[in-house]
Formats: sequence, structure tokens, C-alpha cells
Amino acid sequence: MEKGKILDLQAISVSFDGFKVLDKLDFSLDYEELRFLIGPNGAGKTTLLDIITGKTPALAGKAIFNGKVNISSQSEHKLARLGIGRKFQTPSVFGSLSVYETLEIAVGFRDRPGRFFQKLKTEQVECIKETLEKIGLTRKARTPAGILSHGEKQWLEIGMLLAQQPQLLLLDEPVAGMTRQERDKTGELLQAISKNRTVLVVEHDMQFVRQFANQVTVLHQGQKLCEGPVQEVQQDPRVIEAYIGRKREKAA
Repeated sequence: MEKGKILDLQAISVSFDGFKVLDKLDFSLDYEELRFLIGPNGAGKTTLLDIITGKTPALAGKAIFNGKVNISSQSEHKLARLGIGRKFQTPSVFGSLSVYETLEIAVGFRDRPGRFFQKLKTEQVECIKETLEKIGLTRKARTPAGILSHGEKQWLEIGMLLAQQPQLLLLDEPVAGMTRQERDKTGELLQAISKNRTVLVVEHDMQFVRQFANQVTVLHQGQKLCEGPVQEVQQDPRVIEAYIGRKREKAA
């Protein structure tokens, strides 16, 4: 197992039209860690993912990936090839392609453009088989992706990222719209994935967070409000006031 930090963000600041979305934020992730990121709307969670993937440039600060790459100066596609994969909240799959064909496209992601449609190598075929088994879609390998359930589409999109073999996987609300059974399966999948890569999950479903999170980071107004084991974080008065308490007020 590799030691140290796979991601180290130092004093990151981002502003939009004069409004500071991230304010001198320090944030880091260890190798082979499953971290949950929570916070109220507008806390800066999505912007943080945008910084990590190169979608949004930082106004100030430094962002180091894998101990050597300053990701604040890299484009989105270069960072993806370096091993940073991101899944957005709404699944986006090729509806007319089968599950297997979808993963065929994903597994060739790192190949040169001229080799994209060539016959898969033995190790790529094995990667697809392993991915299908991991995401629980082996029996639906020949099923058109467009007729999968919402949860299955989410798992397929996670599988598409896994087939690209990222070192860091970013997931934005992966269980939104899922049934309880699908949420549980997704939580187990995330725990399995984090055994050999780092996973950062943005999530609003606090029941899901309590069930599957170990370490949690809470953002509030562009700053790190609290960080630590989920049992401690959920009892922190600042978190209750800034996030959990607000959700309870809305439900009342």
C-alpha cells in the first residue's frame, strides 16, 4: 500500500463574480481511502470537485495529485488520463449500446485514438469481466443500457470509470433516486472499490453517510467546518447547526 496523500489541496480559493465559493480551503485525501463530503447547498462541494478535475481554475492556492502533479495547471482530459475519474449525479450512458459494449468503450479510454476500435487485448477483456462482476451486472452484459433501472445505470457509469482504472474516483450523489436496496448495494460497492483506490463521495443522504462512511469532511461557506469519524462529526454542534439542523427544520 502506498503511503502519504494522493491529493493535497492547500489554501485553495475560488470566486465567482466577487463571491468567494472556496475560501483558503485545505483538503487532502490518503491513498486507498473512502471519504464522504457533506455540507449545505452552496457550501462549495461541487466547486471542490471542479477544482480537482480541472474544470474550474483556482484563484489562489496549490493542488497536488499523487505527490507530484500540480493539477491546478492541468486540463480536464489530461487529469482524466492521469487517473482522476468523475461521475456526475445524473447517469449518462449510451442507451443503444449493451452494458458490455459500453464498458468496451470505457476500457479503451487510455489507448491512442488510432487504436480505439481495434480488437481488445486479453487483459482488457478480463478487466471488463471483473468490472461486470464488481458492479453486479454480469447477467445483463448484453442488455441495452437504455432499459436498465436507474440504480443499474448508476452502477454501469461507475463501472465505466473503473474500467479506466483511475487512482482517484469522485462521485457526486451516487445514490440519489435509488431504492433502499440499491443504496445498500451501492454503499457496499464503494467500500469494495476503496480497497485499491481513493474514493471521494459528495452526498446529501445522511442515513447513507452514517451507514457507510468512516471519515467525513463537512464544508460550510467555502471552508472546512469539521472533519473526522462520522460518529464524531454528526454530534458536532457546528455541523448540527450548519447542516443537519437545517435539514430537520425544512422537514418540520
